[in-house]
Amino acid sequence: MKRFTKHTIKNSLKRIFMYRSCLMRLKMIGVEKVYSYTLADETGVTADQVRKDFSEYGITGNKKGGYEVNDLIEKLEKIFHRNKDHNIVLIGMGNIGTSLSRYNNFIHRNMNIVATFDIDPFKQKTRSEIPVYAMSRLKEIIDRFRVKVAIIAVPEISAQEVADELIQAGIKGIINFAPVLLKTPGDVIVNNINLCDELESVIYYVHSQMKSTGAKNLELLYRGMKY
Repeated sequence: MKRFTKHTIKNSLKRIFMYRSCLMRLKMIGVEKVYSYTLADETGVTADQVRKDFSEYGITGNKKGGYEVNDLIEKLEKIFHRNKDHNIVLIGMGNIGTSLSRYNNFIHRNMNIVATFDIDPFKQKTRSEIPVYAMSRLKEIIDRFRVKVAIIAVPEISAQEVADELIQAGIKGIINFAPVLLKTPGDVIVNNINLCDELESVIYYVHSQMKSTGAKNLELLYRGMKY
């Protein structure tokens, strides 16, 4: 049975990303051991929260002795299965798709976009580092490279049809850049990324903060005039 699917990344997993980034910076400057309160200060949480997050993902340490940076990074990498390569296909070679296909950091994290797809025959003939195929070859390429995750970067009107084709071809995880909620089976993970929504959320918080700051300034001005 299909349903509207929106997979929300757990807050603890978001913090794991931050801890890993912090640890990589510490490693670069030669730090060999780190404590939970150090990671807490760097990421804006409490030391108890750091330990609780680590415990959720099976990571333990010595409260007094801290964590070995290299060992901790290795344990965090195992959470994301960094010990093996992950092949990915990308559907849609418009502005977003083209930019994603050229993003080098995917390779640094063992994520390889092995093929892209587009309905435009001209794009299929264009020579590029990553081949652009017709949609008719989707199943063939997915099977050949044992792909389980796909990126959708197509117009809204095409997104559901593309998702259906991907799922029929064996895809189990989708990053969706199209501004629409996809209907998928319960065993398919979908992460929706809407850049406009993300930008508008920042705009909202900026104006809310400005409004709050303005109100406080008026209150201080009033108090000054009163006394």
